[in-house]
Amino acid sequence: MSELSVGVVGRGRLGTALADALRASGRDVLGPAGRGEIPAADAILLCVPDAEIPAAAAAVAGAARLVGHTSGATGLAALEPSRADGAFGIHPLQTFTGSPADAGRFQGCRCAVGGTSADALDAALGIARSLGMEPFELSDDQRPAYHAAASIASNFLVALEAAAEEVAGGAGLDPAEARAALAPLVRATVENWAALGPERALTGPVARGDDLTVAAQREAVRAVAPQLEALFDVMVERAKALAGVPA
Repeated sequence: MSELSVGVVGRGRLGTALADALRASGRDVLGPAGRGEIPAADAILLCVPDAEIPAAAAAVAGAARLVGHTSGATGLAALEPSRADGAFGIHPLQTFTGSPADAGRFQGCRCAVGGTSADALDAALGIARSLGMEPFELSDDQRPAYHAAASIASNFLVALEAAAEEVAGGAGLDPAEARAALAPLVRATVENWAALGPERALTGPVARGDDLTVAAQREAVRAVAPQLEALFDVMVERAKALAGVPA
């Protein structure tokens, strides 16, 4: 399966990065192909939005023996319109922004894979390993929880840091200054979480049981970014649960 040619469909962030990285690894790659284009390859990998997977699978019906998608949340049944001998999924547990560095982000990251046949699973494993990823098999019924965890860890983290930027405005920091000031703290916190786990990585007034400081922070959030007050309250509640502090 490591010798399979791969046709990538989709010119978005992931499709472009995957095609570039696979080509750099020495794989025979066609694409990334655009809408309506069908690459002539042993396996076709659809890098399209989740809602478009069934239509994209129907568009490549009969064009390849194996057809896969890159969705973390969508089951392999969405690929049935392709009428392929086997369907597979490959979802890099990584974030892509459309930068030239994206092709190098696969190395060392985990990758969820699945297949409806032995050949399809082997194809997914081979693609993942050729990019230097560490694959693990994921069943369709596990996908929603897996993808929700990924969104919380990545997308919601960005939303939380955007909230921190807004509150930092009350201290006179513009967004760029806030990011520069907070980024080292964020990086160290993430490293501590990865190495120690959430309970030991948690620091600050909630972990210390300093209710007066937490109350002062809440008043500051209400004053400078009232739309974030509910978010602040939820995060304090979650932090107290981690710290074992009564709510």
